Parts: sequence; C-alpha cells; structure tokens
Amino acid sequence: MRALITGVAGFAGGHLVEHLASATDWDIWGNVLEADHLRFVVPGARAVVADLRDPGATRELVEQARPDFVFHLAAQAFVPQSWADPWDTLETNVRSQINLCEALLQSSPKARVLVVGSNEEYGQARHDEQPVNEDNPLRPDSPYAVSKIAQDFLGLQYFLSRGLPVVRVRPFNHIGPRQGERFVASAFAKQVASIEAGLQPPVVRVGNLKAQRDFTDVRDMVRAYRLALIQGEAGEVYNIGSGVPRSVQQLLDTLLSYAGVDVRIEIDHERLRPSDTPILYCDASRFMARTGWTPAIPFETTLRDLLDDWRVRIRETS
Repeated sequence: MRALITGVAGFAGGHLVEHLASATDWDIWGNVLEADHLRFVVPGARAVVADLRDPGATRELVEQARPDFVFHLAAQAFVPQSWADPWDTLETNVRSQINLCEALLQSSPKARVLVVGSNEEYGQARHDEQPVNEDNPLRPDSPYAVSKIAQDFLGLQYFLSRGLPVVRVRPFNHIGPRQGERFVASAFAKQVASIEAGLQPPVVRVGNLKAQRDFTDVRDMVRAYRLALIQGEAGEVYNIGSGVPRSVQQLLDTLLSYAGVDVRIEIDHERLRPSDTPILYCDASRFMARTGWTPAIPFETTLRDLLDDWRVRIRETS
C-alpha cells in the first residue's frame, strides 16, 4: 500500500511515519515545504519538496507518489498565528487542500483521503453540550477554526460532487514527544526542563490555566488516523479524542510532579487568547464503534515522555 503524508516533517507526520513503517506493507511518501525541512523527516519516508499552495507542484507530487491513501496533515496549525495573520492561515489551509483534491482527481481518483479538521471547529461550545458530538453546532472563534471548517466541508464537497473517497476527522488536542514549543504542553515541558538544566530562572510562564481540554497522546492519534482512513466511511466525519476533560492546570501540575525543582508560576498575558472556550471535550463514540479504537497511552505517561524528550533536546543543544 502506498501512502502520501502531506506535512510529513511535522509533529503528527513524523509519528505517523513511525506508525506506518512499523508494518511491512506501507510504501510511504511525503512532502515538505522547504528543502531545509528534509532534515526533520523521520526515517521510513521518501520526502519531496513541494508547496501545496502551488497547483503545479502539487500535481507533480501526486503524480510521483501515485498514492492509494492520503493523510492530509499539512496546515498552519498554531491558533494564535491565525489572529496575527488571518489570510495566511486561510490561504495555506484552504488553497492547499483544493490543490491536493484537484491533483488527486487527475492522477489518483480512487485514493482514499483523510482530511484532518480540528476540535477548534466547535469553538464556543456551551457547557451543556459537553461532550460534543459530530452533530454539535460549529461556532468558530478564530480564523484557524474557520479554515478548518472550510477544509472539513471541502472534503465533504469533493466526496459528494466528485466522488473522491474522503474521510473527515476532527481530532482533539494531541500531545507528546517532539511537539513544537509553541503548544501548551510542550511549552511547559521545555520550561521545566530548562529550569532543571539551570538555563533559566525557576519561573514557569503560563496563559489560561482554567481552560479544560481533551488531551490524547499523538501516538494514539496517528493510530486513529490509519484506522479512520482504512475503516472509516467515505463522506463521514469522526471526532477523535479521549473523552476526558483535563484542565491546563492539571497538565502543568503533572509535569511539575516529575521535575526535580521548585518553581514559581507567572501569568504571561501574551499567552492569553482573545477568545478561549472554558471547556471542550469530545464524544468519540461514533469513531470507536466504527473502528474499535480506544486510547492506550495514559495521560501521565505522555507527559513524562514529553518532559524526557525536552530534557534530551536541551542537553543536546546546550
């Protein structure tokens, strides 16, 4: 089976390569935006430099890969960046997917396509709507969320009007080793590891600690992506997540319980969002019933692995 992973050098992309490469029957292709990003590609995938915002480059990529399965992970994924430059996020996420779908219709029209949306599509879901299911109203409260809704419904449109076998997923927060430092769990882990190494004062800077989110280990998430694409119903949409709400405070406290230092907590107003839903967690029963997937890695193990990963990264660069 031949897979194309867009954004193969990204956080989820790298873990997905490792997951697929653990089986012997996957021929894995991927794309990176720039040649410099090739050094971040996990062994096991053949990577091509291709900007998906360019229709010609996207067609060449698809013609080279000739995929049976496409995991469309490439996106501008940092919510605060979408407020700083809304159009860049919309153009990157929407135009890239349109180019990919058009290229697939020309070269690989039978390829099954996973369109990765986001829990951010639900936006300001009310407290009495928790846990949210796939029929919950979408109330986007960031340009990023709007871009993900557009990707989600473009996937549906290409299935309904063009027959492209698209499966859509709305993953909730996924965390784990190798995550970028801009994201909350990784940002905390880096600060804790830096304090342990004596590279910064014993102060952890935080945003909104009261927000509650649904955290899943990225290694469980990429396993879900494979199951969604192979076993999911074309045209359908599935929530993926643990179904357990945990506060950002709990996340921080768990990381600090593994640290060998005492720290002081300070609010960093630059880490606060213009809009922040108090609680958001998912009902993933539709996906679980379809595929049999359940999360396997405990929350505490994920955070310990993330902190250990940052300890190694800091040791190697200091």
